[in-house]
Amino acid sequence: MNPRDVQQIQNEIAIAWDDGAESYIPLDKLRRGCPCAACSGEQDIMGNQYKAKDLAYKPESFRLVRFDKVGGYAVQFTWGDGHNSGIYAYPYLKKLGVS
Repeated sequence: MNPRDVQQIQNEIAIAWDDGAESYIPLDKLRRGCPCAACSGEQDIMGNQYKAKDLAYKPESFRLVRFDKVGGYAVQFTWGDGHNSGIYAYPYLKKLGVS
């Protein structure tokens, strides 16, 4: 599963997948779903989950500045508040696009 095309259309990310499916992900859902350790927490080798502290979002937190492909497996988004450490793997993006 790979994206054929990724575009920002107003307040959504639109993804056309190579299997013919399309995903539309609202920017606020995309930002709140950031998979980085600072946003989502992390798990140690024993399986203990360490949750990140609650984030205080600002309006610029949901303004998409740019996005870049990461290798052949993910997309990295840069937000208006400077946050860009989330690497969104393609299967995760497809999951976010399902309502």
